[in-house]
Amino acid sequence: MGRVLPTLQKRHAPLSSAASQRARLAGVPLARSFEDALAGAGLYPLRATGIDVFQVNVGRKCNQTCRHCHVDAGPDRTEMMPDDVMDRCLEVIEGTDIPTVDVTGGAPELHRRWRELVARSRAAGKRVLDRCNLTITRLPNYAYLPDFFAEHGVEVVASLPHYRQKGTDTQRGDGVFEESIAALRRLNEVGYGQPGTGLVLNLVTNPVGTFLPGGQQAMERDWKAQMRRLYGIEFNALYTITNMPISRFLDFLHEGGAVETYLQRLLDAFNPAAAAGVMCRNTLSVGWDGTLYDCDFNQMLELPVHPHAPQTIFDFDLAKLAEREIVLGPHCFGCTAGAGSSCGGATA
Repeated sequence: MGRVLPTLQKRHAPLSSAASQRARLAGVPLARSFEDALAGAGLYPLRATGIDVFQVNVGRKCNQTCRHCHVDAGPDRTEMMPDDVMDRCLEVIEGTDIPTVDVTGGAPELHRRWRELVARSRAAGKRVLDRCNLTITRLPNYAYLPDFFAEHGVEVVASLPHYRQKGTDTQRGDGVFEESIAALRRLNEVGYGQPGTGLVLNLVTNPVGTFLPGGQQAMERDWKAQMRRLYGIEFNALYTITNMPISRFLDFLHEGGAVETYLQRLLDAFNPAAAAGVMCRNTLSVGWDGTLYDCDFNQMLELPVHPHAPQTIFDFDLAKLAEREIVLGPHCFGCTAGAGSSCGGATA
């Protein structure tokens, strides 16, 4: 029998609840559902193909409040993974052959056991990704992070909306760009993004607006040239991610009367090749409270894994979860538009 999960801690309410977001998306009169689109591509029902990535969301607290944050994270959020959930996550990491641990938040480094999670995952032979907002490394109490990352061989996945100040500060707040550039230079100093070090630094960008990202390969070439020329910064790869119609970005669309227009744009760009490679097929996402989800986006909409699959980390069953049916919704068009979108960038 499964464990009882912790009660949601008191916090600042998001701009709209997960239930209202689901209702808002379900009420958009699209020409066809995501299920119909998958069926037309011979992919319905969509099923997991295994678990290669164990994604752990350790909490919603963050030192930033970004305009399009799909997690609705911020300094006033109090949800943080409790010890019993963290302990069980570590048991799964150390007791299975899942190769990759993807640590996210909020700013995951704010969790008091983040260093333990990273160190024990690496000791278990796992590839560890940390989704870093960069500015966290500029705070006095977290200036150790670049050295810690390097010591443990953590792959840093750093968000940066644009290589120009205006594009980044518009989305993330005044002064964020300057701090991000300083953080990237420090990561370069300890070896990240440099040839022969094995220290991987990948950047993540999403559009500052209601359009799809450009081609990932072409953008990567441009970004590498511009970051080197303008700031002397090196990095390994650029990931492009579509703005998902959930949380703050959904509220932004709603305020502008653009929800239906944006969803239709995503539907019109549906790509079967991208759909075949969506991240939910090889990823399991664990919420701060131990609830299991197919992806980080479903987590924010409070759409747990299929009822026939184990629902919490305390009921974890690798065999059952590795072949589960994926829970779908209109927001999934965001992952299958154009070249596709995932936590690892384009999928097609």
